[in-house]
Amino acid sequence: MEQQRLTYQETGQFSKLVLDYLEQAPALESFYHRPPKLESLEAQIQEKSKQFDLQDRTRLVQGLMNQYKSASALSPEIESRINALGNQQTFTVTTGHQLNLFTGPLYFLYKIIGTIKLAEQYQRACPDQTFIPVFWMASEDHDFEEISHFKTKGHKIQWDLNSSGPVGRLSTESLKAVRTDLAEIWDKSEKGEFLLSLFDQAYQSGRSLAQATRILVHALFKDDPLLVIDGDDPVLKTGFSTVVHNELSQGLCAQAIKRTTDALVQQGYHKQVHPRQINLFYCQDGLRERLIKDSDGFSVDQTALKFSQDELLKLVESEPQNFSPNALLRPLYQESILPNLAYLGGSAEVAYWLQLGECFKACQVTFPMVYLRNSVALFPEKAMRKVESMNMTLSNLFLKEQDLSRQCVGSNSNLPIDFGPQKKHLKQQFTDLYDLASRTDPSFLGAVAAQEKKQLKGLDRLEQRLMRAEKRKNADLIQRLLKQREYLFPEGILQERKENMSWGFFELGLDFLALLKKHIDPSDQRFLTLIFKS
Repeated sequence: MEQQRLTYQETGQFSKLVLDYLEQAPALESFYHRPPKLESLEAQIQEKSKQFDLQDRTRLVQGLMNQYKSASALSPEIESRINALGNQQTFTVTTGHQLNLFTGPLYFLYKIIGTIKLAEQYQRACPDQTFIPVFWMASEDHDFEEISHFKTKGHKIQWDLNSSGPVGRLSTESLKAVRTDLAEIWDKSEKGEFLLSLFDQAYQSGRSLAQATRILVHALFKDDPLLVIDGDDPVLKTGFSTVVHNELSQGLCAQAIKRTTDALVQQGYHKQVHPRQINLFYCQDGLRERLIKDSDGFSVDQTALKFSQDELLKLVESEPQNFSPNALLRPLYQESILPNLAYLGGSAEVAYWLQLGECFKACQVTFPMVYLRNSVALFPEKAMRKVESMNMTLSNLFLKEQDLSRQCVGSNSNLPIDFGPQKKHLKQQFTDLYDLASRTDPSFLGAVAAQEKKQLKGLDRLEQRLMRAEKRKNADLIQRLLKQREYLFPEGILQERKENMSWGFFELGLDFLALLKKHIDPSDQRFLTLIFKS
């Protein structure tokens, strides 16, 4: 299989903050702890070992054992992995994502594969330790609309359900209708039957969405030493109760996050997530709403619930499962309860991790090495050859449509559409005129400048008219090129954010995951395109 790699800057799909982070720009050095490199690993291990003690490990083992037993997913192999976390020489490498129906977008897979491969790299570098890849389920998220659908074979599959509260607690009972639709769409092909068996294996009646997602992830990665964690857990949350207590009583995290966020903005970067006065939600009986500090204590947004500070702090001790971190505190929760060394996330995640440096220091929790997840595009070989026949390259396809059209015309027109040489010649002539005017009568300088501007604008207009004429002449060629671009940007959205894993299995076959594992490398910070035979 042919592969091409582009720098993230060449794709035009990533923010200045992320590009600067990858380049380890001096302006960002104070916003993270250690760069995401193998050279940082030993120091990260030493520091995390001091912060994460035997009591923390015992709690983690207990919580995970309970989770896997309740999901009927505890095999001897998984039990061994969980028990290994009780050993002080065992560490984790983590990624996380929402509980999208049937994995949602393709990059769900890319995150997990990158994390598995990163743990393998760590294992080779430090054979005396054990490194376990972890998938953290965002089970406490309450944005059901965002996770309730996926696209397959041109159909949008929608889970219709009136929901509230954390999505991980939702029952999968009502997915029977979705299963019926998928059976018709995927027909009786080998690939269709395989995908349907995965769906049936995961979304069995009586399971919660979190339990179903755990089963699905393990079915996809059954040969890998992966563990799946549900943060919506009363045992695990006892390890986070001190942070929750400090947030409610002192606003410790909120103040620290604001300082870091303000410093990022002062450096010219945009904040990814807006920090709040209280970065916690209250969860109870299908409810997950923001906690708001007011003059009388605390209230729960969109409800009549109110608590004094003392009442709420007592609840933190007795019912820790009722408190849920928002997007900014979720990383701190994760790093408080895991012996974690590195987190692998998307560009938005990298951005909000960089808002958290001061917060981690204030809470005395080790900040992990943060890796940008691998971005992958799958592109048919036939399409690649068509692109090349139009004198274009893969990198051209990442241009915006208007720029791509101009590039296409410029590469295929017999006319010299670029008036750059003429403009250069004109500017040289005016340089001489400026010199003459300054030696004759300096008051003429303004008139010369106005004339230069007028003539340059005239050349611009001529260039634009010629480009429009050539675009009309090459309209068919441009449309054929844009058709090939749709593989990378279906409906104008980057493929990995739009297509579901089912697309990959139908296009590349049942060894789709094996192919991804072969080519994805978390230490290679470039955009990967796999050109496959269809």
